[in-house]
Amino acid sequence: MSHISANDLKTKGIAAIEAALGESPEAIVSVRGKDKFVVMDIAHYHYLRECELDAALAQTQADLAAGRFVQESPEAHLARLDTL
Repeated sequence: MSHISANDLKTKGIAAIEAALGESPEAIVSVRGKDKFVVMDIAHYHYLRECELDAALAQTQADLAAGRFVQESPEAHLARLDTL
């Protein structure tokens, strides 16, 4: 993963981001020597979001297949949440 210092970002702007993303799909921005932010191309971001949603759907389907769910009214659901 590429690294960009805050100073490089300040002086070079978008060119620093573009150069870093030319090396890898994500780049870490460090501030005062500490990793602080991650930047990525929007297409890569959308890909990661899609992966996250696919994983959540797979987990939900596994829970349903294994019977790990509760079927109840909204009122009963809220009452159950109050007991947690």
